[in-house]
Amino acid sequence: MKQPDRRDDTVTDRPADELLDFAPDVQLFMGVSLLYARLSERIAQVDLGVELSKPEKHLIVRLPAPKRMGDLARELMALPSTVTAVADALEAKGLAVRGRDPDDRRAWLLRLTDDGRALRERMLREAGATVREVTGLSEQDIEQFAALVRQATARILENGYPEGLKLCDT
Repeated sequence: MKQPDRRDDTVTDRPADELLDFAPDVQLFMGVSLLYARLSERIAQVDLGVELSKPEKHLIVRLPAPKRMGDLARELMALPSTVTAVADALEAKGLAVRGRDPDDRRAWLLRLTDDGRALRERMLREAGATVREVTGLSEQDIEQFAALVRQATARILENGYPEGLKLCDT
C-alpha cells in the first residue's frame, strides 16, 4: 500500500526509503514492528478449515511431541488453568488428547492426535509461505535473518522472558 509522502502529501512509490532518515538500530525496530504486524494480520486470515483461537494455535505450534501440562504453561507464559482450558478445547475438536505421564503418574501429558499433527504441519507450512510472500526475501536471506533473530533471542532470554509478554493471550 502506498503511503503519503511527508514532504508534499503525494504518494511515494518507495515508502521504505523514509526509513533511511533513521539510524540502523531504529530502522531495525521499525521494520521488525511492521513485519510482526503484517505477518500477524496475514496469518490470522489463513483458513485452516477449523476455527481456532490464538491460544489454541500457539499451543498446537508448541506441541511437536507430547508435553506435560505444567511445562506448556511455562513455555506459553500462561496459568496452568489457561492451558487446561485450551487443552479442553483442543480435545473437544479432536486435535489433542491427554494421558498420564509414564515417568510420573501424577502428571498429565498433552499430545496431538493425527488430525492435530496434520494441522500443525499445515500451520507451519502456511507460516513459512506467508513469511516468504510478505517479505520477498530469498531462502538464504531468511536463513541469515533467522540466525540473527536466534542470536538476539538468546541474548534477550538470558534474563528470562520480558515482563508483560504473554504467548498465550486469552
